[in-house]
This record gives sequence, C-alpha cells and structure tokens, in this order.
Amino acid sequence: MHYLPQWLSRGIMFPVGFLAASASSALAADLGAPAPTPVIEAPSVPGWTFRVVPYGWLTALDGTQTVRGRSVKVNASFADIVEHSDTLVALMGDFEARNGPFSLMANLVWSKIGGADSGVRSRSLAPGITGTFGTSLKLDIEMAIAEFGAAYEVARFGPVAFDILGGARYWYQEADLSFAVAGAVDIGDLQVAGTRAVAHSGSVDWLDPVIGARVRYTVAPGHELLLRGDIGGFGVGSNFSWQAIGAYGFELGTYQGVAFSGVIGYRALYVDYAQGEGRRRYEFDMLQHGPVLGISARF
Repeated sequence: MHYLPQWLSRGIMFPVGFLAASASSALAADLGAPAPTPVIEAPSVPGWTFRVVPYGWLTALDGTQTVRGRSVKVNASFADIVEHSDTLVALMGDFEARNGPFSLMANLVWSKIGGADSGVRSRSLAPGITGTFGTSLKLDIEMAIAEFGAAYEVARFGPVAFDILGGARYWYQEADLSFAVAGAVDIGDLQVAGTRAVAHSGSVDWLDPVIGARVRYTVAPGHELLLRGDIGGFGVGSNFSWQAIGAYGFELGTYQGVAFSGVIGYRALYVDYAQGEGRRRYEFDMLQHGPVLGISARF
C-alpha cells in the first residue's frame, strides 16, 4: 500500500473542501433564503370617546301660557326672569358618546323660573271669574326637558362633517298662574292664597319624536364650530316644535388625559303644546331662547 505524503494530502483536501463549500453556497443561493413568517395584525377597533358639557342657558321666554283655561302673554327677558323668580334653580348638561361615525346623545334642562308684571300680560282670565280683580300677574314654571337620540356622520369634506340625527324630547311642567284679587270677586275653581288667586296646572308631560341634522366644522386643531337644527312633535306629543343651536368650542388645555374646552353659543327652542278644553285647558306655546355658556370635558 502506498501513502501520499502528508503535505500532498493536505494540499488535495483544501481545494476539495473549498469546492464543496462553494457548491453548497451556490445551491443555497439558487434555492433562495427562507421567507420570514408573516405577522398578522388584528384590525384596529375604533374606540369610544366621551364628551360631557355642563352649561348655563340664559333663557328668555316669548309666547303664551294657559293654565286651567286662563291665558297670559309672556315676553320676559333673562333679567326679568331673574328679578321675579323666588328661586332661580337650573341644572343643565349635554352628553355625547362617539365611536367612528356613530354617536349617542343626551341633553338635560331642569329649571324653576318665574315672571311677573313687565314680563307677563293678561290675555284672557275670563273663565269662571266675575267681579273686580287686579292686573298684577305672576307666572311660575317648574320645567324639565330631556333629549336623547343618536347621530350618524353621512358625509365629510375635509374639516366639515355632516350628521343626521333622530330621537325624542321629553317635557315635564308644572305651572302656577296667579293674579291680585281686588274687592268682591267670584274666582270659580281657583285657589286663594292671601290676596292672590292661583291657577295650578298640576303635572303635565309629553314626549315628542325629533329628527334633524348638524354640521361640525373644525376651524383649527382644538377649535370647532357646531350648527344643529331639528323639528319634532308632529301631533304625537306637541303640535309642533323646532330647535336651532349654534356653538363654538375652543380648547383650554388637557389634564390627566381629559381635554377641556370652553363653549359659547346660542340656543332657541320652540314648542306648541295644548291639552284639554275650558277650565281644563293647558297650553304652552312658547319660544325659549338665549346665550349658552359652558365647559366641555372630552375623554
């Protein structure tokens, strides 16, 4: 048996190993590197955002109030109402929950207001009243208005979004109409408190369906203009009602993830509601309107 010298054996093995390695690299290059395992991400789910707006509505009244068949014309400014209200108590707030183009909305107004003399004029106190009575009139109304519904964004053009909305508006009222009694007078079914005859309405409530639309315009980051209009009633609750709101929100700052904004605007709400006849007649044909001031918290 013949053996190759050690130096010759090593010289032969080196090129053979080199060729084998080169062939392996070429084969791997031809087959290509293994493809990375694709990462499948779950689709992003839009989250809910919430906005709460406690606000004040400096309300003026313009219309007609009828209690137990007695009607008065009301034209009272906010200053008149503050001056003649024994207690001016109000609770007002707006709430909206939004998820993408869909949102749920609610609004609450509760107030106890009064008007007298310059803000209230006699129209008809005749049913059941004979004799002499004074013309000093006073009207006190305890009222709650609750709105609830939904809105959906149907179009958007850059910073301008258009929504349609629908829902219901619930009304609750108790009204007292009183006037000074002078001399002998037959006041029929009215109650007497001191020198005043009082017509009590008792509890009156109704529910109106509402449809409408609104426009939201982002003027700049943190600044938004909102315009809303709706109509309702349609003889289901009231004969007819309408509402118009214009508001401007401007960001004040963010604290612990909550964005606070100031809100200024104007709100007008009209309703024509009537029930009963004769001495059971109750009617609230009234426009409530005035500036709105509030603070918005969004989270």
